[in-house]
Amino acid sequence: MIKPISISLSPNTEKDDIFSALKLLFQPWKWKKGKAVNDLENEFKQYFNVKYAFSFNSGRSCLMAILEGFKGDVLLQAFTCNAACNPVRWFGLKPVYIDAGDDFNIDIQDLKRKITPKSRILMVQHTFGNPANMEEIIEIAKENNLMLIEDCAHSLGAEYKGRKIGSFGKAAFFSFSRDKIISCVYGGVVITNNDEMAEKIANFQQRIGYPSLFWIKQQLLHPILINWLILPSYKIIGKYILVFLQTVKILSKAVHWREKRGEIPGYLPRRMPNALAMLALKQFKKLERFNNHRKDIAEFYFKNLKGFDLPKISQNTKPVFLRFAVKHKTALQIIRKFWDNNILIGDWYTSPIAPDDTDLEKLGYKMGSCPNAERLSKITFNLPTHINISKKQAKKIVDFLNSYK
Repeated sequence: MIKPISISLSPNTEKDDIFSALKLLFQPWKWKKGKAVNDLENEFKQYFNVKYAFSFNSGRSCLMAILEGFKGDVLLQAFTCNAACNPVRWFGLKPVYIDAGDDFNIDIQDLKRKITPKSRILMVQHTFGNPANMEEIIEIAKENNLMLIEDCAHSLGAEYKGRKIGSFGKAAFFSFSRDKIISCVYGGVVITNNDEMAEKIANFQQRIGYPSLFWIKQQLLHPILINWLILPSYKIIGKYILVFLQTVKILSKAVHWREKRGEIPGYLPRRMPNALAMLALKQFKKLERFNNHRKDIAEFYFKNLKGFDLPKISQNTKPVFLRFAVKHKTALQIIRKFWDNNILIGDWYTSPIAPDDTDLEKLGYKMGSCPNAERLSKITFNLPTHINISKKQAKKIVDFLNSYK
């Protein structure tokens, strides 16, 4: 087998998505402005039954739009990506890291301990698409006069007690980056029902402008080259082609090196370009099918994996299983063993703030402050659930794991 079983590298893309990107590559007049941006925002307003939706070129830009103008401390969990922490620092706010529970979501007791008079914002992450305990979180936010923001980068389509994740806070943001629930390589949307918040975000969106044509071209090339060149030859030379194409800037990286040092890359913040909105719209129309498939694959893992610490799903929740997270004391060795056999299972996250070469000090994180998140980062690996994973491939993963012990 040359083409790997992969958890990442544009996992959601189907043939029609690839051909859409290819067609757009030769239609540069559609790249920046067009009706797809408004159409995407309207789809989100309708789906969540909210008054306002604003699109941006990334989830980071979305969060920047929400945070602009605020002062004080932002409470957010460890066991996260630097994309969640950096915008806090970029606006001069202080991130206060809360430990993660064994469900990978925010630890309620540690949250209560770390609230101070300086706390202003509580940002809740629904890790791997598993909803956090919103009932308790909302109560804590009200008691302490905290503005609640939902980080829904992993959780588009998830529900808590019959309500869609993203509908609980003053604002919520979603990511459409290459490995998310839906993907257009880069992109995101903010939703809110708050008139004052909406006016602020709208003004921010108008001021920042669009990304460059060169940057848009990088993103359009991504699904084409990944699916037609890199993945088919991955075991032999594809991984080296990927590194080369990113080095010479034909393709973009998911996380810029500047972000790992707490700095802002030049393409943030920006508005959502029309070309990527077109790709996101096509994916959004597949959302229910994508998430039903994820549920089916997750159920297969639950039924067939033996002797592993599997995800804990709370009652009255409907997770979307962006990734199927498993805990095992030899997780890092398991990941390497799989990769050696051309099965690219996931390593979200091998550090309390990922990627693992992020400068934790520059993002305001002190080792030892969130011990369970640090422990989870050493014992967690993720299995793929996306639309391009078949039951046959899932069985191969399960058989490999069950024979590993």
